Amino acid sequence: MDVLLIAGLWLDGSAWDDVASALRSLGHRPVPLTLPRSASATLDDQVAAVLTAVDATSGKPVVVGHSAACTLAWLAADARPDKISKVVLVGGFPASDGKPYADFFELRDGVMPFPGWEPFEGLDSADLDEEARRAFAAAAIPVPGGVATGVVRLTDERRFDVPVVVICPEFTPAQAEEWINAGDVPELARVKHLEFVDLDSGHWPMHTKPAELARLLASAAVDLP
Repeated sequence: MDVLLIAGLWLDGSAWDDVASALRSLGHRPVPLTLPRSASATLDDQVAAVLTAVDATSGKPVVVGHSAACTLAWLAADARPDKISKVVLVGGFPASDGKPYADFFELRDGVMPFPGWEPFEGLDSADLDEEARRAFAAAAIPVPGGVATGVVRLTDERRFDVPVVVICPEFTPAQAEEWINAGDVPELARVKHLEFVDLDSGHWPMHTKPAELARLLASAAVDLP
C-alpha cells in the first residue's frame, strides 16, 4: 500500500525518515512529501503538490497528515474522494471550509518562523529532550505567509465517505471525541467511518515514537472498511 506522509508546519519530508524506514520493513511504500516552501508559495501550491502525489500512485493510497497538515490530507480527500482509501490524522484536525489554514503565529517578512518552544510547553513537547529541541529549531523551515493564511476550500461532500483514523498523541481518544461532539471539529462530525487510536507521545511522534507510529499507520493501511 502506498502511504503518503505530509508533515506539519516547519517540517519537510525528511521528518518521516525513521517512520518511512519502519513502514518499508512492514511491507508498505511510504511517500514522504516535501511541499513548496518558497516565500511566494501558496496553500493552493501545496494542495497541488499533494494531489500530484496522489495521482502518481498506482492504487488508492492512504494519506497521512500531521498537525496542521491534517487539513492538507483532508483537502486531498475532498479533491480525490474516489482515489484515496483512507485519511490518517496525526495530532490534529482538519480546518473547515472558509477558515485560514494555519494562521497560528505572527508573520515576519512574509513568513511564519518557528516561534520557539514556549507555545508548546507541556504535553506537546514533554518527550523531546534538549538535543532534539535544538535540532528541531535549527532545521525548522519558515512557513510561507500565503500558506499559513490561505483559505481552506472544501467542495465535495463525498469526502465524508472516505474513512478517517485519528491518531491521538498528546491528547486522548476520549478528548478527541469530546471536541468533535461539542462541535469544535465539524468536518469530522460528518465522517461516516471514523476511528480513534491512542499513541503515548508528544506532538511529534515521528521523532520520538517512529516505530510505534509506523505500526499504527501500517495497521490503518490494511484495515480498510
